[in-house]
Amino acid sequence: MTVDPPDERSREIALVDRAVAGDRGAITEVVRILQDPLYRLALRMVGRPVDAEDAVQEILLRVVGNLASWRGEARLTTWAYRVGVNHLLNLRRRSAQETAQLDLDRFGANLLDGLAAEDYRGPEATLLTHEVRLNCSQAMLQCLGRDERIAFVLADVFELTSAEAAWILDIGAATYRKRLERARARLGNFLNATCGVVNPAAGCRCARRVPAALALGRVDAKRPALAAHPIVAGGRDAVRAEQQMVRLHDAASVFRAHPDYALPPARLAAIAKLLSSGRFPLLDR
Repeated sequence: MTVDPPDERSREIALVDRAVAGDRGAITEVVRILQDPLYRLALRMVGRPVDAEDAVQEILLRVVGNLASWRGEARLTTWAYRVGVNHLLNLRRRSAQETAQLDLDRFGANLLDGLAAEDYRGPEATLLTHEVRLNCSQAMLQCLGRDERIAFVLADVFELTSAEAAWILDIGAATYRKRLERARARLGNFLNATCGVVNPAAGCRCARRVPAALALGRVDAKRPALAAHPIVAGGRDAVRAEQQMVRLHDAASVFRAHPDYALPPARLAAIAKLLSSGRFPLLDR
């Protein structure tokens, strides 16, 4: 498994030691380091920002509460992913696609049903086209079972090694690679058959899907959830992410080309308030 260089690992260990000892500044720094990566992980697994905010709040509280168990066996972020993945795979709440038991075949048929003959030219056409693309790639992931979804996300979105991902999932490397292979095959076949971004001969076009998405309420023209989502300072927005995707022009880039989402400030403030309230046992001592 990949670990940080000795000096960086030593800094992480020192930071966590201070946090475990009750240093509030160190606790705040741990949360700062982990909040956005864990939020992006949760968002890919649950689909909707509001659900991802709920999930990451619980994950961060679990991470902080169990910091004393981290021994530097992996990077702090990798260890936090392990805590987060365990929570996300066992969520009782289901996404809309999970509830409907929607698979990729049905999803593809739904995409082509009602597809406009021409690109959408209405208000905020570019923004809403980005929103449709981002929502579509989120929905595709939700059509996979959770085990395959997380295998794909760790490898092709977060670009972790098989050894790191297998450790996070607490499974053998061979088992992980089989899950990843199945997920890649399903998504790759779907995109090549359906998505005009990946295969120009395929039928679906994001700009032609906008009218149906608006009519069905899947995209909110006044409050686009993903294309206008807060991003980290200096991070990629929807436009830059899409430019990178077009240059790469492959299946994995469709899922990787999301903005560098940041945990919304209001939710971060709520987590900070909870941590300092005295109602939550910050750390096992």
